[in-house]
Amino acid sequence: MDPSPGATPYSAPAGCPMSQQQTSLYGPEFAADPHRVYEAFRAHGPAAPIELAPGVDATLIVQHEAALRVLQNPALFARDSRRWAALREGAVPMDSPVLPMMMYRPNCLFTDGAEHLRLRKAVTESLARLNSSRLSRDVERIADYLIDQFIERGTADLLNEYAKLLPLLLFNQLFGCPGDIGDRLTRSMSAIFDGEDVLRANGELTECLMELVALKRRQPGEDITSWLIQHPAGLRDEELKDQLVMLMGAGVEPERNLIANALLLMLAGDQPGAPERRGSGMLVEDALDDVLWNNPPIANYATHYPVRDIELDGVVLKAETPVLISFAAANSDPSLTDARQTLSKGAHLAWGAGPHVCPAKSPATLIALTAIEKILNTVPDLSLAVPASGVGWRPGPFHRALISLPVRFTPTAARRTATGTQPPAQTSAQLPDPYRNAAVQAAPAGRHAAEPAKKPKGWWSSFLDVFRV
Repeated sequence: MDPSPGATPYSAPAGCPMSQQQTSLYGPEFAADPHRVYEAFRAHGPAAPIELAPGVDATLIVQHEAALRVLQNPALFARDSRRWAALREGAVPMDSPVLPMMMYRPNCLFTDGAEHLRLRKAVTESLARLNSSRLSRDVERIADYLIDQFIERGTADLLNEYAKLLPLLLFNQLFGCPGDIGDRLTRSMSAIFDGEDVLRANGELTECLMELVALKRRQPGEDITSWLIQHPAGLRDEELKDQLVMLMGAGVEPERNLIANALLLMLAGDQPGAPERRGSGMLVEDALDDVLWNNPPIANYATHYPVRDIELDGVVLKAETPVLISFAAANSDPSLTDARQTLSKGAHLAWGAGPHVCPAKSPATLIALTAIEKILNTVPDLSLAVPASGVGWRPGPFHRALISLPVRFTPTAARRTATGTQPPAQTSAQLPDPYRNAAVQAAPAGRHAAEPAKKPKGWWSSFLDVFRV
């Protein structure tokens, strides 16, 4: 049943203080302390009305048992966003920053039934061809390149200069991207995750991935794009493009947040104000597991659409309205006391559950583990440049993401940057805080007219210049 005009997608229990209002999940107040919001929601039922972005209403599941009931019941809760009544009726702004993460694409994230099984099989069997040793070497090589860009400086922003860039460059490697396509892919995917001009970024993303698919049909290689093309599922170009979008979307933002949040946890040590669970002697594996429990990289997502009005422990979820799972709230559910005390790896929902459970858990863990070990081993005296309690969290409804992770260390010589190559130019907004106000020195005027400026290289082209992959 479609919701009536003007109705919210949620009916709260009588007396619930949340029944007359929706809570924004995209503002800085929520980003600063999301668990306070989750606790308030959970005190009044398994779900609560939320606003994901201006004009985009949804319902958030905040209890662990209720989350499992939604995730494990595809017959009642579909993933196909073409069911989204408000979007279909034009009530959702087409330039909304959340649409690239929610609108339908023919990939295994937004499909159900036999079509989902067909697409998921192509993805899982292609991922299974990844060699873990080669994957570790690729991560280390990219990590070495990124570390070289700041190791002589003695300061860095490990979020924007390391954790954010490493998975972007790695997916260029895994997809078999040439330089130009990889630069555009990196630029457009970053813009989508940061909510910057998403219509243009989504168009550029589509264009460069379609070029990549056409290239790999002509010149296949040992990469995920070629393996998807060769899979017996016989994916069409549009389907191929959207499996790649899904893989990047599910791998880049979560991976960068997993790496950065774990580094923050480890570097916080025993600073005043740091949670008791933090400690300078924490193993990388334990830090990753702690993050998956307490600060999952994707905090709220897995959008479902009830196929009819469904009552969930006294809360009515309206048909064809978005229902999101709060992995962060489910993990902090008081009913999980015993599991939380031991941080049991099998109980948290950071990887999802049911037929859409993350198919890349093992490679994702390996990537994060390798990236963190590499930076800690290469720069052993890393320390936070600000108090742990002073780091900022990036607003947004889906992620648990740092704005920056400033660190200091003893400067040392770069080891691998090839002679004659330069790192890609950065905008002032991308530079670490200590350098944002640095004056740009003008080049001396020459006797002759200056040559036309060459098109600046992106991160992937610059990496290829160094390593000649």
